[in-house]
Amino acid sequence: MEHVPPPAEELALLDRELAQLDARRAHLLARRAWLVDVVRAQVPAAPPWGQWGAPPAGRPPAQPWGVAARHPAPSAPRSAQNVLLTLGGLLLTVAAVAFTLVSWGSMGIAGRSAVLALVTLAALAAPALLLRRKLGATAEALAALALVLTLLDAYAVHAVAAPDTDGLAFTAGAAAVLAALWAGYGLALDKLHLPLPAAVFFAQWPLLLGAWAAGAPAIVVGWALLATAVLDGALALWGKGLGVRVTAGIGLAVTGSAALLVGLAQSLTADGPLGAVLPGALLLTAAVAALAGAWHAPNGFAQVGGAVAGLAAVAAVGGVLRTAVPDTWHVPAYLLCGLALLYVVRVRLPRGAGLGVLLAAGAVVAGALVWALPPVAAVLLGPVRLVAEVWAGAPEGFRGALGESMAWSRAAGAPVVLAVVAGVLGAAYRWWPSLVRAAAPLLSPGAKVRGAAGAGALGLGWGAVLLAAATLGVPYPAAVVLETALVAGLLVVAVQGAGTAGSTGEGSGSGGGRSAVTVCALVGAVVGAVSVGLLSLAVEAATYAVFGALLVLFAGAALLTRAVVAQAVFAVAAVVWGTVLTGCAARSLGLAPHEAAPLLLVVPALTVALGARLRLHPVALPVELAGALGALVAVGAAVPDAPFLALVLALCGVLAAGAAVRPERRPAAGYLAAVLFVAATWVRLAASEVSVPEAYTLPVTVPALVVGVLRRRKDPEASSWTAYGPGLAATLLPSLAVAWTDPDWVRPLLLGVAALVITLLGARYRLQALLLLGGAVLALDTLHELAPYVVQVAGALPRWLPPALAGLLLLAVGATYEQRLRDARRLKDIVGRMR
Repeated sequence: MEHVPPPAEELALLDRELAQLDARRAHLLARRAWLVDVVRAQVPAAPPWGQWGAPPAGRPPAQPWGVAARHPAPSAPRSAQNVLLTLGGLLLTVAAVAFTLVSWGSMGIAGRSAVLALVTLAALAAPALLLRRKLGATAEALAALALVLTLLDAYAVHAVAAPDTDGLAFTAGAAAVLAALWAGYGLALDKLHLPLPAAVFFAQWPLLLGAWAAGAPAIVVGWALLATAVLDGALALWGKGLGVRVTAGIGLAVTGSAALLVGLAQSLTADGPLGAVLPGALLLTAAVAALAGAWHAPNGFAQVGGAVAGLAAVAAVGGVLRTAVPDTWHVPAYLLCGLALLYVVRVRLPRGAGLGVLLAAGAVVAGALVWALPPVAAVLLGPVRLVAEVWAGAPEGFRGALGESMAWSRAAGAPVVLAVVAGVLGAAYRWWPSLVRAAAPLLSPGAKVRGAAGAGALGLGWGAVLLAAATLGVPYPAAVVLETALVAGLLVVAVQGAGTAGSTGEGSGSGGGRSAVTVCALVGAVVGAVSVGLLSLAVEAATYAVFGALLVLFAGAALLTRAVVAQAVFAVAAVVWGTVLTGCAARSLGLAPHEAAPLLLVVPALTVALGARLRLHPVALPVELAGALGALVAVGAAVPDAPFLALVLALCGVLAAGAAVRPERRPAAGYLAAVLFVAATWVRLAASEVSVPEAYTLPVTVPALVVGVLRRRKDPEASSWTAYGPGLAATLLPSLAVAWTDPDWVRPLLLGVAALVITLLGARYRLQALLLLGGAVLALDTLHELAPYVVQVAGALPRWLPPALAGLLLLAVGATYEQRLRDARRLKDIVGRMR
């Protein structure tokens, strides 16, 4: 309960709190007044209005400092200054270039040297004087001019003093001199932002251009690039100023990538282990440098450095191993090197660097899987070609069943890749707690990661076995038995996992991640069953053996598992395999497709019976829908022959009616049964060349009217349109359409009598649908019959008589308009009160 103090105690409490608030407010106000005085003392007083004139009209007087600071003046003067300085520096630069290129030849050597030296020294000295006067922007502009002048000086020296010197060699030396010059200049005038980044830019070229000028081999060029990248990395980590670090970072990305590409290209084209040693040394050095940089870099850059280090190390060692093994085993060699990077979890590396090395290992494994998985897809999809050659005879070995489009000799290392990766993932799944403790400094894997590892181990192990059988060229019967056994094994894993996944949490104990393994086993079992089923189509006995075994395995799995989703998948698959078996039996009996259609309904009939047994079990609906799919296949098979199609539709209607006996299936199955029976009747009539429309419509009308009568008995308030409208319209409207084109008198007479009876019944029992439908059809039918006579009479009458009669009719209606309106409203009310 909440304690409420007495009024006197609460009043004293409030007074103490208010006193504390007042003291705090007084302290803040005193502090604010002191700060205002300090700020005002630092800002020169504005000139009085008397000196500059009165303030403009509509302009408020000057605000105190605290108020004016809220609305700072625009920075247009600074922007204008920058524009002017930039434009001035650009004009001076253009003038210097023009002088060097155009007016150079009109002066002697001494004069030219003196002018360039004087201008360059002046441009270099001016920023120091400007910085003393706090004119930083102007100093930056002149420093940029000095930078251009030093480039022109280098060009002038090469053109005059050393014209015969190799251009690349001279450029390398000039870049080194300029880098040193601008580095010293930038350190001396540390307030300038341009010199040090310019020095970093010039430092990118001496080693590269020097090696190029000397005609060094590619590996030497790679070392030059690597040395430059190391320098860039050091500057990016410890350089002075953001500009230096950004410029060095860009240089590191460019030169480092180029060095790695040179080393990788040399390693991949090496002819033997000795030839791969030098590129390997380059790559290993790059790996050490990247790891050292990652050790000191921020987290994001450290991950990049660790990944580069790992990939470079794999390329170095794997390149040497590649030259010692056949072509088929190149990828496994690199894979082993990539898996060796996983030992980083045992090394005390910074978190970012270690995580980058792990990412490099993952990239190597992913690349190896990309190379090894396409042959697995060829093994699984290869038997599709046997669909066009059912029971053509046993092929020559497993490869013969898969086709010769795959170069199996080149895929000999793929099963090894899959098996190794599956083993690593399986070990991680098995000893997950130990792995989590070891990898805790680098990452925090959860149960979902463990599940992915277990699922990957299961799927890759299955693919490795299949691919090994294909590459070894096992006999066809052995391949069929092997694939069937693998499906059985996957079903065992799926059943065991489904029986415990619902009760074992994803994140606790040994059950963490088991659901992913179960899903992988479930999907693999279904995919493997389809593959081995296709593979068995080559031989009749193999087909019956495989699909019979699949039926038993999946039905047993459906009975043993406790998870509803897995149970439904197993049951549906069992229904599909049973349907395939019935189709195979029809083929063995030599039946044509339309003759086999009734036999295909055996499995749908069993699913209807099984659904009645299961009742409201969640698996019942998927099983019955799978049976309905088999019935649809039977209907499609019977389409070429109308009598068989009518028979199959009627049998499907019987099955639907049997399902409609159950209350939970009645709404959908009842309508489906009616549609199937009607369709069967129509097909049968069409096959018998019956063209009378009533033969097609009456089988619909009679049951519909019976249903309507039952509906009205159960619900007297139901509308007559709902109960009788569809049934009556199904016969009356098609018959009326045919009667209008029928020259005989029998159909119009029978239709008119029927419409009259329906109209009278509607009036007698006050049923709106019967009255309006019957009356409309009767009127139209009568009009059709009287039309010839009306035309004949109209032709015998004088031309003036029809207009006269129309006028008299209009006068009569106009004279009694109000009475006719009351009669129409009364008729509307009477019809509206009908059901």
